[in-house]
Amino acid sequence: MKNYFFPVFSLLFLSLFSFGQDTAFQWKVSSKKISNNQYELIFSTAGNNRWQLYAPGQKLSDIPTTELQFADSSIQPTGSFKETGEIKNEQSALFNANIKYFTGPATWRQGITISGTVPASLQGTLLYTYGKGEEFYPSTSFQFNVPLEGGVEASTKIKISSIDINKPVVPCGDEDPAKQGLSALFFIGLGAGILSLLFPCIFPLIPLTVSFFTKRSQNKQQGMKNAFWYGFFIFLIFVLFSLPFHLLSVQPEILNNLSTNVPLNLLFFIVFIVFAISFFGYFEITLPGSVAGKADARAGMKDLIGIFFMALTLVIVSFSCTVPILGTLIVSALNSQNGAWQLTATMAGFGIGLGFPFVLFALFPRWLQALPKSGSWMNELKVVFGFIELAMAVKFLSNADLVKQWHLLPREVFLGVWVAIGLATVLYLAGIIRFRDEYRKVNWTPLRIFFIILFSVITIYLAPGITNTKAASLTLISGFPPPVSYSVYEHPVNVEERVEPLKDYNEALRLAREQNKPILIDFTGWACVNCRRMEENVWPDNEVKQLMKNNFVVVSLYVDERKKLPVTEQIQYKTKTGEEKSIVTVGDKWATFQSENFNAVSQPQYAIVSPDEMALTKTKGYTRNHKEFTNWLKCGLDAHKSKKQP
Repeated sequence: MKNYFFPVFSLLFLSLFSFGQDTAFQWKVSSKKISNNQYELIFSTAGNNRWQLYAPGQKLSDIPTTELQFADSSIQPTGSFKETGEIKNEQSALFNANIKYFTGPATWRQGITISGTVPASLQGTLLYTYGKGEEFYPSTSFQFNVPLEGGVEASTKIKISSIDINKPVVPCGDEDPAKQGLSALFFIGLGAGILSLLFPCIFPLIPLTVSFFTKRSQNKQQGMKNAFWYGFFIFLIFVLFSLPFHLLSVQPEILNNLSTNVPLNLLFFIVFIVFAISFFGYFEITLPGSVAGKADARAGMKDLIGIFFMALTLVIVSFSCTVPILGTLIVSALNSQNGAWQLTATMAGFGIGLGFPFVLFALFPRWLQALPKSGSWMNELKVVFGFIELAMAVKFLSNADLVKQWHLLPREVFLGVWVAIGLATVLYLAGIIRFRDEYRKVNWTPLRIFFIILFSVITIYLAPGITNTKAASLTLISGFPPPVSYSVYEHPVNVEERVEPLKDYNEALRLAREQNKPILIDFTGWACVNCRRMEENVWPDNEVKQLMKNNFVVVSLYVDERKKLPVTEQIQYKTKTGEEKSIVTVGDKWATFQSENFNAVSQPQYAIVSPDEMALTKTKGYTRNHKEFTNWLKCGLDAHKSKKQP
């Protein structure tokens, strides 16, 4: 039985974006001091005669019409809202109840109590509800920042005027981290596009489509030309998928935060579980047939428009095979600076990988005879990919676990699950595990034996990872599992004698001035794969370790740390581009600190700063080359020494 999971993918796609606050009502907010720790917040609006603004103190469909939210639990509302303005009453057919609402000006007052230090300004969110007739918009947010009389000024320091990363003391380091990695992502997308050709929703279409072009065209040259346009339009459609990411006006950290956003990672965990179950054959993920039907109807048109819609039809009917791969590519691309261009490069590679074979076989139609025939092997490929989807789902759950520090998936548990998935894959390929309604005869071909050996080797390699031994380091996959310190063991063997960075820049600055050492800043993240690779492969190198321990004050700043800042440090910050940004969590602070001072939002990024807060070098990004990182550290150390000379 077919099931349409288009709503699931739509939710996944839409969750990547934030389109700002609702503008149906314009609000102003002010405050009035009642006592040392009690204030009254005053919200006022001119109203909107097109809508009904529901008065506070009501519940519609069990949803409060009005609510105040604060990031810090030390701030609590006292009493209820007091409203002034012309209140109207009406019997609502939608809620089958009498409702109270405003259409004109309204003022709402709410008392609050602050149990700790009173900040100079207070950030919060007013959730209000409006609607009319059968339209209903609950929990509409208005984010505000209001000054509090007598509050303590914030001590949060973001922009440091003395740091000019464009004019370091010495110019060693990376030229432009934002431009790195595009070619690698292109080839990853290319490989993913070629891989998707092997699935049963696409593979049988290759000979049919090529034959259609060659037979429909007036001559061979025309057929090849049409096939070329067909492949080009496939490429173009996938590139166009990345266009919204370029048009959205968002802060650069937002794309980076996608990879560490806890709700989004949990959503991906659920969706990839759904993908895996689908690949196991229990249901099929497809777009509604009407979507493919409309595209297919236009594909019969003669000229390039018809060929374009033929390409669009292929993209639509291959949805069930390509969406899991595309979902993975979107997440992996949109997690660093210049993410929109990285996604474009990935999608371009995917489109070429998917579309180029159609052009190739049109140029050399005899090659079609060498293609293997469709059969059960394609279904087995889907099932194997389903196991890979399960492994990816575990990775997304691990990302959320690391950010929140739940300790649901310590390193050994994570690797134990991957070992179980690898073992299940081997047993499936050997014919021991079967899925519902699957009857197949296992043919022991060289290719099957190769993949059984491959997955067996991978599983055997992973197995020591659950032990507390030197063999548990698993350097080949460093970065994918949780760090070796995130362990079920009280004293993990592989964390002995490691560099232990500080976690606060101000503390590092104090020590640097006391010891007259440069500061090595490590911008990192709990769910950053390349950060773990650096820490587990480059930092333990003896020369690197000695330099970091003896010659630098090392500080690791986690840009995805969700711990709330003290209320007196929560601020509304105006960036150097003029945008307003709320600094609420530790991660907000360090991510903004990185982008404002070092013009980047990707991790890992390393910076060397003098005790008087000047950039000694350009920044350094990810590298697995010990010598390269060592030379950069020595360059920064030499810059510090030369700067001390009169």
